[in-house]
Amino acid sequence: MRYGGSEAPLEAMIDILIPVGSACSATAWCLAQFLIHNDRIARWPKAAQDAIWGDQPDALVSGILIPLLGKAKRVDGGARLTGRWPFVSGIVGADWCILSGMMENATDAATIESYFLVPTSQVSIFDNWYSIGLQGTGSNDVEVTDSFIPAHMIITAKGFVRRRFCRSVRQSRSVIPSARLHDLRHSVDIDRDRPNAMVAEYLAQSRKAFTVMSGQEIRSFQTQQIKLGEATAALNAAQALIRADAREIQTLATTYQSPDSVKRSKYRSNAAHASALAYWAAQRIFDLVGARAIYTNNEIGRIFLDIIVATRHVTQNVDINTAEHGRALLNMPLTNPSL
Repeated sequence: MRYGGSEAPLEAMIDILIPVGSACSATAWCLAQFLIHNDRIARWPKAAQDAIWGDQPDALVSGILIPLLGKAKRVDGGARLTGRWPFVSGIVGADWCILSGMMENATDAATIESYFLVPTSQVSIFDNWYSIGLQGTGSNDVEVTDSFIPAHMIITAKGFVRRRFCRSVRQSRSVIPSARLHDLRHSVDIDRDRPNAMVAEYLAQSRKAFTVMSGQEIRSFQTQQIKLGEATAALNAAQALIRADAREIQTLATTYQSPDSVKRSKYRSNAAHASALAYWAAQRIFDLVGARAIYTNNEIGRIFLDIIVATRHVTQNVDINTAEHGRALLNMPLTNPSL
């Protein structure tokens, strides 16, 4: 635990985010960003890790990976980055930000997709996140103009993917894999028997609700029972899918293996399908509640809007991510370099 923290397995993120998300979807969304970005930074050179965690081990790191919106020019000791990016969740409370852009190649005119670690003190934040859901994420636009980024705070996308679990940096005369600075074998013991927030709220409302027209108990209708069963089955399947992938990724990480393009695209495709299952379940619950769900003081309506916004994220797009996995299975090159 060089910089502190639990160094828990990847699946622990799911254990943590489910109960947090049950209380506040926006908080869980930002927390997911902060957690996964710590994992990303653990693959940067040790000098970058020291810069971020050395004096502040609890630093929060936001970020966005839309490389075509940023341009970087190589200069002595690093690069100068300019660009503007949308949807940077949690940026208001973050200490650092991962930005992406196309950087000049040192040998020719081509550009290379690269990632840059930038302190938020160098970032302009635009207050323009006015959404129908996940309003608390503060996913505002950010901008940097000709900002100097030291070389040790930059990594290329291809380098990051190819050496995901064995990124090397030189220290003294030895080569030290950055990921090996951290013990990836720790485990945590967290209670996983927690209900989905939307289902829990539906149960709380429906167990004591009656129809306006006939006065019958709502829970007595078989249509309610069937759709509730369908929704919970879909949620169970979604969770099982992402947990299985998390365990597989953890096994690769603990042995410092890098997943190939088929596995990487599979994880993204599976995540998108899990998201689609959750969205389908949410629609079922929203429809079951009927007119009661349209009021602003009904938690089910609020949660449903959060889920609508969350599933608009490009990483949750089934068509895009399933097609990418299909390409990999057919031995075709991936079109998304960040995979």
